[in-house]
Amino acid sequence: MDKLRYIKNVATVEINASACSGCGVCTEVCPHGVIEVRQRKATLVDKDACMECGACMRNCPAQAVKVNTGVGCAAAIIIGAIKGTAPDCGCSCESKQSCC
Repeated sequence: MDKLRYIKNVATVEINASACSGCGVCTEVCPHGVIEVRQRKATLVDKDACMECGACMRNCPAQAVKVNTGVGCAAAIIIGAIKGTAPDCGCSCESKQSCC
């Protein structure tokens, strides 16, 4: 099976490379292989596979990973399911809210 994808370019996960110690805990807890350690720093390798569960952020001893859990892809899928529509993360460039 191919890797799961949610909605392109909406995941909020970010890594502060200068704060990263390269311990690799984030790679161990990420269920989708979004992060790899390269040259002793965590690196996003597949951001669109992020389901924004927050495991990486909660387990990072250096607090180098940030993600807004419950927003973006996960919320979009839930909102779409409730409304019976396509996934919608609630942001819109046209409405001048922050774009995904």
